[in-house]
Amino acid sequence: MRTSKPLIRPLVASDHAAWHQLWTAYLEFYETTLPEKVYESTFARLLGDDPQDFSCLVAEHNGTLIGLTHFLFHRHAWKLENVCYLQDLYANPEVRGTGVGRQLIEAVYDAADAKGAPNVYWMTQDSNAHARKLYDRVGKLTPFLKYQRP
Repeated sequence: MRTSKPLIRPLVASDHAAWHQLWTAYLEFYETTLPEKVYESTFARLLGDDPQDFSCLVAEHNGTLIGLTHFLFHRHAWKLENVCYLQDLYANPEVRGTGVGRQLIEAVYDAADAKGAPNVYWMTQDSNAHARKLYDRVGKLTPFLKYQRP
């Protein structure tokens, strides 16, 4: 059991192997696999400086990455300021329930505030009961449903 809070920090190049492992576990949870070229492209974009690309924050404890979040700022037709989409959030199973997920979400909130984007939103599967307990505490459920092109 952890006795101290993890460090929440931006992703760096030396995190590649640990990030790859965390993101693989995240994708496996959602029963998804991706080609290695997508991993490499995503990692490069996360480290890039294009404001249209995703950013990544990681949770590190005693030198080990234990969680991650990917998020993106984009325009919104109903707002003057950008909004922030939190696409991926993952914490290793052994640290769930210890506050790591909340810390990562709050760090995204802080990043959004720093960029002048007061709206942060995300999606999850209806059946993701464990995560939804956290989301109900740090966010507000909306009535919108997601549709996508078949």
